[in-house]
Amino acid sequence: MTRNLVQWLADVDMGDVSSVGGKNASLGEMIRNLNAQGVRVPDGFATTAEAYTAFLEANDLDPRIREQLKGWSSGDRSLEQAGSAIRAMFAEAEFSDELATQIRDAYAELGRRYDTTDVDVAVRSSATAEDLPDASFAGQQDTYLDITGDEDLLRACRDCYASLFTDRAISYRAEQGFDHHDVALSIGVQKMVRSDTAGAGVMFTIDTDSGFPRTMVLNAAWGLGENVVGGEVTPDQYTVFKPFLDDESLTPIIGKVLGAKEKKLVYADSGDDPTENLDTTAEERAAFVLDDAEILQLARWGVVIEQHYERPMDVEWAKDGRSGELFIVQARPETVQSQADAATLSSYSLKETGDLLASGLAVGQAIGAGPVQVVRSADDIETFTDGAVLVTEMTDPDWVPIMRRAAAIVTDRGGRTSHAAIVSRELGVPAVVGTGDGTSRLDDGRDVTVSCVEGDEGHVYDGILEFEREEVDLGDVPEIRTRVMMNIGNPSAAMRWWRLPARGIGLARMEYLINNVIKAHPLALLHFDELTDDDAKREIAELTAGYDDKGAYFVDHLARGLATVAASQHPEPVVVRLSDFKTNEYAGLIGGTQFEPEEENPMLGWRGASRYYSDEYRDAFALECRALRRVRSEMGFTNVIVMVPFCRTPDEADRVLEEMAGNDLRRGEDDLKVYVMAELPSNILQADEFAERFDGFSIGSNDLTQLTLGIGRDDPRLTEQFDERNPSVLRLVSELIETAHAAGKPVGICGQGPSDHPDFAQFLVEKGIDTMSLNPDSVLEVVRRVAETEAAQG
Repeated sequence: MTRNLVQWLADVDMGDVSSVGGKNASLGEMIRNLNAQGVRVPDGFATTAEAYTAFLEANDLDPRIREQLKGWSSGDRSLEQAGSAIRAMFAEAEFSDELATQIRDAYAELGRRYDTTDVDVAVRSSATAEDLPDASFAGQQDTYLDITGDEDLLRACRDCYASLFTDRAISYRAEQGFDHHDVALSIGVQKMVRSDTAGAGVMFTIDTDSGFPRTMVLNAAWGLGENVVGGEVTPDQYTVFKPFLDDESLTPIIGKVLGAKEKKLVYADSGDDPTENLDTTAEERAAFVLDDAEILQLARWGVVIEQHYERPMDVEWAKDGRSGELFIVQARPETVQSQADAATLSSYSLKETGDLLASGLAVGQAIGAGPVQVVRSADDIETFTDGAVLVTEMTDPDWVPIMRRAAAIVTDRGGRTSHAAIVSRELGVPAVVGTGDGTSRLDDGRDVTVSCVEGDEGHVYDGILEFEREEVDLGDVPEIRTRVMMNIGNPSAAMRWWRLPARGIGLARMEYLINNVIKAHPLALLHFDELTDDDAKREIAELTAGYDDKGAYFVDHLARGLATVAASQHPEPVVVRLSDFKTNEYAGLIGGTQFEPEEENPMLGWRGASRYYSDEYRDAFALECRALRRVRSEMGFTNVIVMVPFCRTPDEADRVLEEMAGNDLRRGEDDLKVYVMAELPSNILQADEFAERFDGFSIGSNDLTQLTLGIGRDDPRLTEQFDERNPSVLRLVSELIETAHAAGKPVGICGQGPSDHPDFAQFLVEKGIDTMSLNPDSVLEVVRRVAETEAAQG
C-alpha cells in the first residue's frame, strides 16, 4: 500500500500541525481560507511527519540518534560532538524510492502549475512542535532558497532533516522542555518569490515593544528577507494604525523610519553558496523599500490574518521583483506581547545620567547594567559571563543560550524585528540594536548602563547608573467622574503607557518632536539656501536627505509623531498644544540663531500665540497647521484637539484663529475643537470673552502661578514661595471654572500641581474641574485620590 508522504499545502490547515508542522499548516490554512480575501500565498507542497519517520526507519537512524543524545545528557560527550555526529548520519542517508518519487512527482506538478519545467522553489523546515503559541522556535531549522531541479531539491530536503539536530535546535528544545523524539520534521516546498530583485521583510500585527494591539509594525529591506530576520541590516520601519484601514480614503501610516539597509541578500551567479550579501547602493539606502500603497496592502492582509487566527501574528512577506506582486510567505503566532500580563505594568526610570557611549533602536522598555563583553563569533559564546552586557555585531539562533544570561544586549546591526530584538523581548532582556559601531565603541570590561526607556532610541551610558523598577498594578482601579488624562511629549511614551486608566491626553507637547526628532528650526528649513552657517547647512542637508521640499520633512515627522500620540488613546480626546518655544529655545535648534532675536526675558517675550500671525514666523506656523491637517484629515485622527498657548488677549485669539483658518484648520469644521491655555491672569479675567472664541480651557498652573505671584518658575532662591496653592492662584482657578461653566465650556488642568499636592487635587475636584492631565507615573495615585474626594462629596 502506497503511503501519502507528500501533501499539497492547499489540502492542509491548522488541524494538521502534527503531520506537517506549524509553519506548513499555517501556509495551508491561509491558502485555503484567505486567498478569497486577497491574501496571496505562493503554492507548494509539504512532506509529512510520517515521511520523516520513514526516512529515519529506512536508514536506521533513530537508535543511533538516541545514543548520541543520551551521551550528551549524561555528559559523556559535548553538545557539539553529539550534534555533529547526528548531522553526519543524515548526510550519508538515502531517500527511499517511495519518498523520492512522491517528492519528484509533486515538484513536477508544481512546475506545470507555473508553466515551467524546473520551477525555482524555497525549501523550508517545519518542525511538528514549531511555531506554537508559547514558543517561537524562531530560526531553529534551516531554509534553502532558489532550489531548482530534482536532485538539488532532494539534497535540500536531506539538509532540512539534518537541521532538526543543529546544536542550537537541540539546546532550544531541551530548554523549552520538548522531547527530541516527539518532534518530527515536515519540509515545505514553495514557489520561490524572487524578492532578491525587490525586497522582503517582517510584519507584526501588534506593537512589538509596548504590546499596543491597534498598531502593526512592518520592517523592510532590499533583497531576500533573511537579512531582516537575521538582523544583518537595519531595515526600514513602518507603523500602521489598524482601525482606520477599512477607510480607503485615509492613510493611517503613523510611523515611517528610513533604515540603513546596509546590504542586500541576492542569488549568486556562481560558487558553492547560492546567495551572496552585497553592499547596497547609496540610492537604495536613501529610498524606502515600500511605497504607501504597498504598506497599506500588507497591513490590510495583516489584519485579515490576525482576525482569522484570532490572535496577534508574526508574518513574513516578500515582493517579487519580476511581477511587482506582494506575497505572504509565513505566519506564526506572536509569542511575547500577546502573553504579557495586562494587569501589571513594569516601569523603569533612570535616576542619574552618564556619558553617552552608543545609541540605537530601543527594544524592551527596560534598563540593564553590567560589564561589557564583546563576543564577535558564535564560536566564542562559551566564554560569556553571566550578567554581562552582550555586545556583538548581530545574533542568530546559535546565540540564544547566552542571550538569556545577559543583563542587556547591544548589536551593531538589526531592526525591531531582527532575531536579537525578537529573542530579547521573549527573554525579557533589554536590547539596543542597530548601533552601527557598538562593538568598536564599547570596551571589554567597561561598566555600562543600557537604557531602553527614553523613547524610540536606546542608549548605552558609561558606568553603572542608578535606576528604579516599579511594578504598577492596573487592577482594581476605581471609577471616577472627573476625567483623568496624561501629559505626553514623546510618542514612544504614549505607547508605553497606553494601558493606564487615563481617558485621553490633556497635553501633547509639540516641542519634544521639534527638538528631538526634527531638530532643525522650521525657518532654517524653509530658507535653507539663505543659511549663512555652513555647519547648520550641512547638518540640515543630512537630516533632510531625500527631501527636495525641506518643509515637507518638518510636516512628515511632526505629523507622524502626533499621530502616534493620538493613536495611543483613540477615540479619547488628545489635546495638542501648538509650539511654545521661547526665543532662546528656538535659537538652540539647528540653524536657529539666524532667525531668532535676543531677548532679555524670553519667558515674557515672543512666544506662543504672538508668533503664529507675525510676518517673521507665519510661514513656519503654516508647517504646524499642515501637519495637524494631515493628522486629522488624511490619517483620520479627528480626536485631536488643537490648543493655543500664551494667548494674551481676545484680539490675539482672533488673529490666531484667522491664521489657522487660512491654513485650512477652521474651528468647528470636521468637528475641530480649539482650546486655549489659561496661563495668564488675562485669560481668566476676560474668560467670558475667551469662551466666545474657544471650545475649552486648560490651566497651565506653572505659568499661571509665575505670572500671578511674579516669581520666576526656575529661580532656585524663590522655590519655597512658588506654590500653586497660593490663595491668589486658587481664586483665579475657581473664577475660571465658574465663568467657563457658565458659558458651557469645559476646564482642565495640565500642570504638575495635582500630582505633587493631594490637597490641590482635592480643591480642583471640589470646584468641579472637568479634567486633570498628569504625568503618566502620577495617574494611578491621583485617580485614587480623586475617587476619595468624589466619594466624600457624595
